[in-house]
Amino acid sequence: MGEATPFQEAARRVADGADPRAEAAALVAAMTDEERRWCLDGDLPFWGGLEDLGAGGYHRRTFPAARVDRLGIPGFAFSDGPRGVVIGPATAFPVSMARGATWDLDLEERIGEAIGTELRAVGATLYGGVCVNVLRHPAWGRAQETYGEDPFHVGELGAALTRGVQRHAMACVKHFAANSMENARFSVDVTVDDAALHEVFLPHFRRIVDEGVAVVMSAYNAVNGEWCGQSRALLTDVLRGEWGFEGFVISDWIFGLRDAGASVANGLDVEMPYRMIRAFGLDEALAAGECDAADVDRAVTNTVATLLRFARVLAAERPPLDVLASPTHRALAHEAATKALVLLRNEPVDGAPVLPVDLDVARLAVIGALADAPNLGDGGSSDVWAPEVITPLAGLRSLAGPDRVVHHDGADLVGAAAAAARADVAVVVVGYTKADEGEYIGGSATAHLADLMPAADEPEVAAAFAAVLAADVEPFQKPGAAPGEDVGFSKGGDRTSLRLRPHDVELIRAVAAANPRTVVAIVAGSAVLIDEWHEAVPAVVQSWYAGMEGGRALADVLGGRAEPAGRLPFSVPAEEAHLPPFDPEADAVTYDAWHGYWRLARDGHRAAYPFGFGLGYADLAITGAVAQLDGDDLVVSAGVANRGARPGVEVVQVYAGAAGAPRRLVGFARVEVAAGGALDVVVRVPRERLARRDPASRTWLPAAGSHHVVVARHADDDVAHHLVVD
Repeated sequence: MGEATPFQEAARRVADGADPRAEAAALVAAMTDEERRWCLDGDLPFWGGLEDLGAGGYHRRTFPAARVDRLGIPGFAFSDGPRGVVIGPATAFPVSMARGATWDLDLEERIGEAIGTELRAVGATLYGGVCVNVLRHPAWGRAQETYGEDPFHVGELGAALTRGVQRHAMACVKHFAANSMENARFSVDVTVDDAALHEVFLPHFRRIVDEGVAVVMSAYNAVNGEWCGQSRALLTDVLRGEWGFEGFVISDWIFGLRDAGASVANGLDVEMPYRMIRAFGLDEALAAGECDAADVDRAVTNTVATLLRFARVLAAERPPLDVLASPTHRALAHEAATKALVLLRNEPVDGAPVLPVDLDVARLAVIGALADAPNLGDGGSSDVWAPEVITPLAGLRSLAGPDRVVHHDGADLVGAAAAAARADVAVVVVGYTKADEGEYIGGSATAHLADLMPAADEPEVAAAFAAVLAADVEPFQKPGAAPGEDVGFSKGGDRTSLRLRPHDVELIRAVAAANPRTVVAIVAGSAVLIDEWHEAVPAVVQSWYAGMEGGRALADVLGGRAEPAGRLPFSVPAEEAHLPPFDPEADAVTYDAWHGYWRLARDGHRAAYPFGFGLGYADLAITGAVAQLDGDDLVVSAGVANRGARPGVEVVQVYAGAAGAPRRLVGFARVEVAAGGALDVVVRVPRERLARRDPASRTWLPAAGSHHVVVARHADDDVAHHLVVD
């Protein structure tokens, strides 16, 4: 072993208890001006990097930044998510929204550990997949990348993913903040008052900051007139000043800031992923006094201090590449897909519910083009190159046997109905693909930002990157890709409809008319309105973009080998008019505190399928709920009884609010109850979780007076337990 570098020596001192920030400041003081500037953006050339990005480079190599070889500072190597590592043939887990439907924090933490391991195996040290923007409207194109509509629920799941990942690497939470529409994300200015901002659009970010997340990624949009990537209000006043964040902040990619000086002065530490706006504009910004040397030092110190704090974790030996999509990780993906499936409807036919189906004897007709399509979701930055995808058809054939399962693609309604009529049960798989929703790539959305692109790359940076590409003689390839296939990004965008295609609805009706035992599986990243057809079929499941093992999971649940354990992480309204306004092309919007189940309750509307809703095969009930204060905590106790002959799963949900105020989710517990058994559940709610934001003072008002507490199975539960705590 050679002599330790200055960074390694500093990391040793930090491990022994030294202050990371002081050690980082000393390293920054030892840097040249050029080295400091190098730490302010990604290490790759803009034009060369952009060309490689479009040719599949996003899935083949990491994106480095802030490396200073002279001092041994390793910088960081970024790879994205959130449904798995996007480099190489990795495990494709169900999308985050599906995992939100599990309400299973232990599972999400284990998924984080698996992702962290695969991340390190491909050479990455920073995971960009903790996406927690709340689902304000189900048409949002990237809805599938977050966990749901409720900030508490979203924050707990994001914190669990962060815990798991950070046993192996650094995690990045995104997109900070109020990023809830896609097509206009590069131009929209979101106006939001202080109370709504802090009670609805920020608390989940704060929860993950409190969990110790290493990195925050800013958003493309503006909030209250400031672009998020250079917003002093968000990046300095809130994130650092109010919350005490100790990590570093990176921009969203390519157009994540507009002004070099303002971004440095106001709290953005690293521009990602290329040498772009800062590399070619910082000298002028410094000369004009838009930022100064102290601002530069602060930004670099933030990054280096974080690298020092994580140095021991990142120094661990890299796992071998065979951890990618390993049997253990595929089993975890299978578990997640199984727990995520939400049973929305299960009506009786001939005196008994249609589900579960006895797959040992039943003949199945599996209908629809999506039944036999590898359909993992978004084709943008969260795309995962899974080495294999178990489709619904493959999963059902594996469990029921190929001789008793026929497939019809559904294009011909008469043929589909005939196939259904010959079967005991028909399973119709319908919904969306990456062509219908996802991250918005391309189009004219960024045409107005062309002036931010550099005229040409720096020759030495371009040459260094060319050498990296030349040395990569065996780059990762997309499994199963045809020669010449485009392996770049799909266009994506916000959804144009919340309903199924007319042909899908006609297909469902035709199949249901031919076979009374029809099950519909909906593939989507968020809510789908189904009121025009759901009463025509006895059974409906929300099956999501369920990952590489999703077909097996669907078969397990439909066949009764697993309990339908998922609960909706959003509300499915009875009418689109019950949702907040949504204009995907707007350049200015106003967000208030009302969306999801809060808005429905305020306006007196019952959801078609409420937040937290999901049926099961077991007969469960919540009993004996009690709420009382214990010091600084509200303690809610209840029993869960299983009155049936099957084991079951329940998610006990606790909603609370001051008298006259909206009741919000403040706690939950997922429990598995044996057949005929019972469990006691205790949910502790810190009283600070009941505080309200005072917009006048921009501080939190502690909970006071009487609070209405509801212990329920979902937000509209008619047999919920209603309690009052003074």
